[in-house]
Amino acid sequence: MVEMWRGAWVADRLGISLAGADPAESAELRSVLGLAVREGNGRRAHLLVSEILGKHVPQRPSVVYGAGRRLGAAVRARLDGAADAGGRRDGTADVRGRLGGAADVRGRLGGAADVRVLGYAETATGLGHCVADELGAVYLHSTRRSVPGVAPIGGFEEEHSHHTSHLLLPWDPELLSGDGPLVLVDDELSTGQTVLNTIAELHRRWPREHYLLAALVDLRGEADRERLARFGAELGARIEAVALAQGRVELPADVLERAAGLGESVPGVASGQGEPGALVRARLDWPVSVPDGGRHGFTPAQLRQLEAALPQLGEQLAAALAGDERRVLVLGSEELMYAPLRLAGALEAALPAVEVRFSSTTRSPVLAVDDPGYPIRTRLRFPAHDVAARDVAARDTTARDTTARDTSADHTTAGPRYAYNVAPGAGAERFDAVLLVLDAVGDTPELHAPDGLLARLREVTDRVVLAVLPSAGALPAPLGGPEFSSYAAAEVGWLLTDLSGVPLEAPTEEREEAVQSGGAHYAESLPVEFQPSPEYQELFQEALRGSARRIALAVGTVAEMLLAERGSGLVLASLARAGTPVGILIRRWLAAGHGIEAPHYAVSIVRGRGIDRVALRYLAARHDPSRVVFVDGWTGKGAIARELAAALDGTPFDPALAVLADPGRCVRTYGTRDDYLIPSACLNSTVSGLVSRTVLRDDLIGPGDFHGAKHYAELAAADVSGQFLDTVAGYFAAVRQQAVAEAQRLAGTDRTPSWEGWAAVERISTEYGIDNVNLVKPGVGETTRVLLRRVPWRILARRGAGPDLDHVRLLAKQRGVAVEEVDELPYSCVGLIHPHYSRGATGASGRTVAE
Repeated sequence: MVEMWRGAWVADRLGISLAGADPAESAELRSVLGLAVREGNGRRAHLLVSEILGKHVPQRPSVVYGAGRRLGAAVRARLDGAADAGGRRDGTADVRGRLGGAADVRGRLGGAADVRVLGYAETATGLGHCVADELGAVYLHSTRRSVPGVAPIGGFEEEHSHHTSHLLLPWDPELLSGDGPLVLVDDELSTGQTVLNTIAELHRRWPREHYLLAALVDLRGEADRERLARFGAELGARIEAVALAQGRVELPADVLERAAGLGESVPGVASGQGEPGALVRARLDWPVSVPDGGRHGFTPAQLRQLEAALPQLGEQLAAALAGDERRVLVLGSEELMYAPLRLAGALEAALPAVEVRFSSTTRSPVLAVDDPGYPIRTRLRFPAHDVAARDVAARDTTARDTTARDTSADHTTAGPRYAYNVAPGAGAERFDAVLLVLDAVGDTPELHAPDGLLARLREVTDRVVLAVLPSAGALPAPLGGPEFSSYAAAEVGWLLTDLSGVPLEAPTEEREEAVQSGGAHYAESLPVEFQPSPEYQELFQEALRGSARRIALAVGTVAEMLLAERGSGLVLASLARAGTPVGILIRRWLAAGHGIEAPHYAVSIVRGRGIDRVALRYLAARHDPSRVVFVDGWTGKGAIARELAAALDGTPFDPALAVLADPGRCVRTYGTRDDYLIPSACLNSTVSGLVSRTVLRDDLIGPGDFHGAKHYAELAAADVSGQFLDTVAGYFAAVRQQAVAEAQRLAGTDRTPSWEGWAAVERISTEYGIDNVNLVKPGVGETTRVLLRRVPWRILARRGAGPDLDHVRLLAKQRGVAVEEVDELPYSCVGLIHPHYSRGATGASGRTVAE
């Protein structure tokens, strides 16, 4: 049976005809285009609805992406000077394979450095991206969302659209500059007026000789083509066009009057399924240097990073589903089409037995008619949720000049939004799950409202998965002293969320039980801050006096090595919180000895959860990632070094970790590999700027937030953070020459990590019957942490270890923990946590651990 053309309903009632140059082309055109009726648009009654664009009609993502890449191939052929593209005399490319699967998308990710591609919001944003992918070109799409702090480089009008104004908001104001061709991509060319407006605007600033228009369908009449040719001649530029199909739309003179009399269909469809579907949030490891779309620019390098990450992202999306779905829809959000499309393709690859479709929400109101001859069978209507762009400025006023433009003339228009063909109609199966992809700016209270998009989707499917991508320009601002931490704001910017008012502390015994039983992650709560006795405080002071010079030498050695290896443009990223004093000391060394004011940030990394990816995005948005150096105090067995390497794999950041002491022999940049006391390990927040260990908990930290921490301002009387820094820095001048010499000596040695510490931990685990290496904490620094934060079982001390362990022995005595002297220990000491801890097993009260 021949399927009815999904434009027949409109053609019959409005007298609109859609045809190609001959019957074959007419049939081809109708196979990729349907006709619908716009609502509330007094300029144009009809809407051309593409079957292969992935906007209004859910389509297989491989088909959508393949169509875009085929259009890119047609553009490439024209740019390469081919006489035609795909064997057509008129320059159009063959579209007849459009529903048979994706084009050859192996692509070329280079070789088009002089080409720029510009796509049109909102319908062609993803299409333009696909064309740029094929060309390996820099990409930008127009937007209707203003972003505080980003000044537009231009704007133009789309007269027939429901929302007419477009902005161009690249992070780099010169992104569209250059002498090479500019490719302008839209889903359709109807009159060419929007293109004419665009070229007129851009040519005034960046005149060029060649403009190429690319569209899925070219429906311009002869008069429109002649008008654009004349305009190009006036500019002294060549303006050409390529399309996958050509044809014409013929309209009766009274089409607007006919359309006005059609009335409205039911704006939504009742679900009839009783209870609303489940709602879950998916966490995606989105590449840190890849923007969510092309609103502010997209490069071939970013495409390579995205391509590498897609298989893992597809698996993460698949894991968020229930596992029994047959049909799944991936739904983009207005202009955000490309990233959801690529995620849909990754999900399609991860779940080959599941029917995956892709479409997007839209601002455009369209009549819905549940008829086989009409393309918009059902519609969901919901309040706009992507209207909070102006509020972003308050979150990051330090990074950009938010006065660059007057945001009162905001192009973000509130009002209803729509999702078409998501609800099941008479002629379509329902989707078992809908995976909604949007950026952080769109994750607003309106989205979660009782009448919001999430609620509407839950009415028509069994499971809604929400995936929120990071928004360019929507990053939080760093925290700084004295409001957060006792360090000066110039010394460190904390890429953290302030949780100071949240009760997070729990008794050590309760935390240990929850962590070891699998009921909670250690980063979901905080231990009660240890308050040292006068005797212990005096031990800290003695340790500081005795080791400050040695610490200063290690700081200088590391700083000089980093300077020699990375150059003067260093950006320091210390691992909060133990690494933060070290980062400040390295920064002070560079300033005092070289006049370098290195930016310094503190970032969170959590074992088993990875590094704070929002913090990485902040760093990548403001600095060259290759200049960022990650800094910590010391290594134990090397778990954090491994965690950092795994977290940064596939990113432009260098995973190498720099530490003062590397007794575990797991990094290349270090001040020493001796296991000696770094006095900052003796205390918690009172030697680390009064900041807690970092916290990561879903109910407190959203997908667009930094990891969290607390500022213990109430402990200011006991704070020795400044004293520690000043005491060590006071020895800089005395050790400067020695540090330079030591850095040069180490540079000529083999510093390849041997991971001897990890091997020792595995041996100790076996000897003491511990099957979890995370419960073995080697080195004086890690042993101190065990005694301060965890429930210790026993301490292994190297026989004959000297004063470096005085504070360990005192803490062990206070905690009622035995210190066992052993031979052949590669560390000064090792702290053990019992692998079978349960409530009441031990604690500071003096109870003992049952073995």
